[in-house]
Amino acid sequence: MKLIVSREQLPENPEQFLRHAGYGLIFDSRRGVNSFVRRLGQGFYPRIHLYAEEQGGNIVFDLHLDQKQASYPGAHMHNAEYDGEIITREVERLKSLLGIFI
Repeated sequence: MKLIVSREQLPENPEQFLRHAGYGLIFDSRRGVNSFVRRLGQGFYPRIHLYAEEQGGNIVFDLHLDQKQASYPGAHMHNAEYDGEIITREVERLKSLLGIFI
């Protein structure tokens, strides 16, 4: 699920905002990109996984839920859920942190 906000709606840069929202920065060496995760429990999974990208004057937050690590040999990726109650609630939480109540 994507949350698109204008650059002006962010009180700080995207990385700082996400850190204040409880996300940690991770680097995917296979893809060469930074992303952010917010754990939903004590372990590494389940977690909200988020990519932030600037597009014009907007910041696009692309979220999905990682339930578990890939469970079959040779797999580099895992199953992800791009919508559902947990992701919807997280988008609403981020909106409220930004003061967006539409």
